[in-house]
Amino acid sequence: MLTSLSTTLGAAAAQLPTDVVHGPGGGFVFWPFFLLIPLFWILVIGFFILFGRRMWRRNHDWAATQGAESVLRERYARGEIDETEYRQRLEVLRAHPTK
Repeated sequence: MLTSLSTTLGAAAAQLPTDVVHGPGGGFVFWPFFLLIPLFWILVIGFFILFGRRMWRRNHDWAATQGAESVLRERYARGEIDETEYRQRLEVLRAHPTK
């Protein structure tokens, strides 16, 4: 009885397609999909690096400009400079941004 069952299972397995018998990735059909997962993660990580560098550069340039303007605003608020001098210096700062 056991011998006939194993013979029947062996015959049934021989009729199944190769990818079912060996499992996914065991046949030739699935090989290109194996490359998509690493490629996907490389693209995701590359996107975050590119996005992060752009945001850092933008924030760095903005902070450099805002730093000088903020000092000027504080001096005007404390009364160290008058409105005319504040507007002249602000115009100079905005005309020649630091890089």
